[in-house]
Amino acid sequence: MAKETTVEALLESGAHFGHLTRRWNPKMRKFIYTERNGIHIIDLRKTKVLLDIASEAAHEAASQGKVVLFVGTKNQAKEAIQNAAKRCGAYYVSERWLGGMLTNFSTIRKSIKRLSSIDKMEADGTFEKFTKKERLMLNRERERLRRVFGGIEEMTRIPGAIFVVDVRKEHIAIQEAHKLGIPVIGMVDTNCDPDTVNYPIPANDDSIRTIELISETLAESVLSGREIAKQKAAEAGVAGERMAKENESDEDGGKGARKMRPRRKKDDETTTKAPEATVVS
Repeated sequence: MAKETTVEALLESGAHFGHLTRRWNPKMRKFIYTERNGIHIIDLRKTKVLLDIASEAAHEAASQGKVVLFVGTKNQAKEAIQNAAKRCGAYYVSERWLGGMLTNFSTIRKSIKRLSSIDKMEADGTFEKFTKKERLMLNRERERLRRVFGGIEEMTRIPGAIFVVDVRKEHIAIQEAHKLGIPVIGMVDTNCDPDTVNYPIPANDDSIRTIELISETLAESVLSGREIAKQKAAEAGVAGERMAKENESDEDGGKGARKMRPRRKKDDETTTKAPEATVVS
């Protein structure tokens, strides 16, 4: 596992600041430490425990070779989400979440293929056959597609886990994940419902520093999990090669072996019988 994030680091990032007390969700009561100047203060000891649990879940998913998707479309989260996902080889959605990104993934893949098609046209010189206006329209289309799908352009299968920064803002992504049985890790502020995600992380979801810290912590876990997945794949490959060589050796040995045939008797050979016993009266 990756290095754990400390309570001190969470405190320095401002993870403990919640929303105004009048905007709270009662389900967050167990994660609130106190109230100060009309603002709820999050218990960072509980944040650390739950962050460790969420990190282990991300690590486990990655170690099994599953895809992890980072989601954060609010302004404070976009850059942090992109950087963390790129660092650990995960995928991300930092712009608008389109309905069906998970539940209608086959249709989303068609849009991604369109993006790849435009890139290919430019690379192979097909662009030169179009008018200046047509090229301009294609470039605009490509920019729009890349802005929305750039973070999942290489994602060819449904993720094994997703991480969302703001569970209220990303409620559609969470709903789609639940429909497909995909576990959800989510930052939950004092105005959120922690029951909407599988692995809640109580923290300030409006602080850029907090988002960066938690995103990087999860990225570290994904990275270490991916290393384990690579080791497993390498070991499986070695075992497969060894088995193939053994099978090949067995086949070669079978070709060289001669079948044993029963010995034929010669014509002049006779069978000698034991003399019968003499009965004495």
